[in-house]
Amino acid sequence: MDVKTAFLHGDLDETIYMSQPDGFLSDKHPDHVCLLKKSLYGLKQSPRQWNKKFDMFMQSLCFQRSAFDPCLYFKYYSDIPVFLVLYVDDMLIASSSISLIVELQNNLSKNFEMKDLGDAKKILGMSIDRNRKTSTIFLNQMSYVKNVCEKFSMSKAKPTSVPLAAHFQLCKNQSPKSETEKERMKNIPYSNAIGSVMYLMVSTRPDIAYAVSCLSRFMSNAGLPHWEALKWLLRYLNGSMNIGIKFSKLSDDVKLVGYVDSNYANDRDSRRSTTSYVFTLCGACISWKSQLQNIVALSTTEAEYIATTEALKEAIWLKGLLDEIGFLKHKVTVFSDSQSSIQLCKNPVFHDRTKHIDVRYHFIRDIVGKDIINLEKITSDDNPADMGLNLRAPEFIGNDEANEVPTSWIWSKVECVINIWPKSYQAPIQLTGRQLSLQPKTTNRPNPTTRAHNPHRPRI
Repeated sequence: MDVKTAFLHGDLDETIYMSQPDGFLSDKHPDHVCLLKKSLYGLKQSPRQWNKKFDMFMQSLCFQRSAFDPCLYFKYYSDIPVFLVLYVDDMLIASSSISLIVELQNNLSKNFEMKDLGDAKKILGMSIDRNRKTSTIFLNQMSYVKNVCEKFSMSKAKPTSVPLAAHFQLCKNQSPKSETEKERMKNIPYSNAIGSVMYLMVSTRPDIAYAVSCLSRFMSNAGLPHWEALKWLLRYLNGSMNIGIKFSKLSDDVKLVGYVDSNYANDRDSRRSTTSYVFTLCGACISWKSQLQNIVALSTTEAEYIATTEALKEAIWLKGLLDEIGFLKHKVTVFSDSQSSIQLCKNPVFHDRTKHIDVRYHFIRDIVGKDIINLEKITSDDNPADMGLNLRAPEFIGNDEANEVPTSWIWSKVECVINIWPKSYQAPIQLTGRQLSLQPKTTNRPNPTTRAHNPHRPRI
């Protein structure tokens, strides 16, 4: 649903005057000014006043505003929840009861001028494809990717297979130095393109998280090598428009699982490490991040320890949100492929090699010690958080059986392919034209260490 002229509903707390508008001048008092009683478009107070107005209305209906996400309102009718998600003047209403949805719609229409857009098909540039037979919801931004590629003249470019190729060794030394180079880069919309792909990354495309994180470091002074790398990313998007996130009803229990990893000292300029984590709910990605760490780590253990701290901060927030709405019934588990960092989290014994680590990163020991979140070991080959680190061409293998897009890819490091092992086996992350989701692993999974001796393994 959409609120028409939303900002005009806000009540002003301040005393604000305005000139008489053209065409409505008073003949008796042409020099007088108008006292505003309601907010107008263009006032800096308008968005805040509209939000306060809407919040008061929802509270009058006994809806509770989430303490973890102020854009979420929810209410339970016996055991049936009703959720409303607000973004400025756009909102989504969700419930298993149609009558409760209609009741809320009627209450909204009585107080605000609303526009009912029917079943959710698109929101904030994301397409929502719902299949009731298979109980799946697929989110993608195909039309947005098309517009971005056309905007930067990449719609007819040859697609690439990876977001960022191995030969791009980007650093600040590649920034323009001469006046000629600087003048040339002024006509290249580097920052504009980064902003366009960044919105895509935070919405439905965790596969480009590392590439966007790396390229955005040079926004203030980008050079031609940086622009070539960005065009490579746009070519990748041009060939993978159908990729999105697939949410499936895997089970009755809601399980929140996290994966964390780091890339030690991979930044060529500062030698800082990269933090990467992925969180899944019922097997689908709901939160991900690939970001340069704030400090220089002195070892891989320290880099993994800092990355785990950042992942647990996100886990605490997600856990609080799901607990608040009554969905989480299992303890959150975060997987790391670093045994040394896990032991460092679980063992608070003072050590000369860790005494220099900032106190802010040690709160993880308190969280793990109180058994609030489980921290477990996972092998590096099974860790999907590697997706937020530098993906190289050998880690992508084409899937000829996926005909939904010209180039479809299945991501994994050792478990390279679905068509190498039996089709009943599901890889940890599938990147095909129709889904990007974490799937549960089967118990009869082949041993990755014996993969090279598999007689049925085709040559790559």
